[in-house]
Amino acid sequence: MTRAILIVLDSVGCGGAEDAKAYRDEGADTLGHIAEACADGRGDREGLRRGPLRLPRLEALGLGQAMRASTSRAPPGFALPEPRGQWGFGVETSRGKDTPSGHWELAGTPVDFDWGYFPETIPAFPGDLTDALIAEGKLAGILANRHASGTAVIADYGEEHLRTLKPICYTSADSVLQIAAHEQAFGLDRLYDLCRIARRLCDPLNIGRVIARPFVGASAKDFVRTANRKDFAVSPPDGNLLQRAARAGRAVVSIGKIGDIFAHRDTGDERKGKSNDGNVALLIDALRTTADGGLIFVNLVDFDTEWGHRRDVPGYAACLEAFDARLGAIEAAMRPQDFCVITADHGNDPTFRGFDHTREHVPILAFGAGAAPGPIGPRSSLADVAETIAVKLGLPGGPHGTAWAA
Repeated sequence: MTRAILIVLDSVGCGGAEDAKAYRDEGADTLGHIAEACADGRGDREGLRRGPLRLPRLEALGLGQAMRASTSRAPPGFALPEPRGQWGFGVETSRGKDTPSGHWELAGTPVDFDWGYFPETIPAFPGDLTDALIAEGKLAGILANRHASGTAVIADYGEEHLRTLKPICYTSADSVLQIAAHEQAFGLDRLYDLCRIARRLCDPLNIGRVIARPFVGASAKDFVRTANRKDFAVSPPDGNLLQRAARAGRAVVSIGKIGDIFAHRDTGDERKGKSNDGNVALLIDALRTTADGGLIFVNLVDFDTEWGHRRDVPGYAACLEAFDARLGAIEAAMRPQDFCVITADHGNDPTFRGFDHTREHVPILAFGAGAAPGPIGPRSSLADVAETIAVKLGLPGGPHGTAWAA
């Protein structure tokens, strides 16, 4: 019986979204602009990487063709060989360019409602929300209370946080409230408890996620975020692929932050590494042990959190090349009847203005289980991924999306 592996390269968009202007993202192209930067030397960093973007395994599956189909531009440095996988791109229909919107749609349930957002003002959060958070969390106050980059806001407010133990609260263009606090001085469990309070307070505002952002260090010179991030998301819609697999009695393995994104509903055996490399190792282990008919759902977040939001082109390029190098081990661990889809949830163009996600198409690469190589075309919804996997696994279809011939 077929097993399905769905790997989401978080934020690895491929440009071309028809509605990008509505999101103020016209011209964004994460993969295309990284390839261009690597081709002209802007992707070089001493001791990290040099030269054109090298993704031979992804290119062999059809990544270059997917990029060209999305934007009508041939990506520099790609030889565009005859692909041995199925390739195309997906058009996100959800109302948002955030992580839950993209993942929920990939799982077959697009977001057909409007998220709540916090305004680009200082303060950003409503007074009644912050008053309640301070009172219920027994806080001396909060810091920041604005739109900010996660790394910059810790550098700006971290030392004051250590003096006062006031947590750092900030937001972005996503539907999110993020709370940063020192893992030892404030306490990790206390931070998680505070985020649970904030989750409840944000529910009436339809805010998609509250995120705990623990960090360590003694000063702005050495503050660094830890791997103990935790997302507190609203519950996903019924009928998603995870729910269908769980109700059919199939083994479900959720790797990375999939459990957080889906509010730990129908997410089965949750496993979380400290990095992309750690999560790939967990995937390879799951491929050795997961029963036939199972679903393995993986999020690889480093592209987004470590490099996209920081607008770091060489770091993003090196991260892509590191995943490409591990792809051979993933394929070697697959069984002959396994079916794998590699895609993304949104963009985060490191050459673009600001520090937020970008509205883009996402590449879709599929292989295994007798899938005939060739183009699958532009997919009018990311939900097509869920419906194709549902067919492969013999699960009931959902109300959104159309399976391609896989």
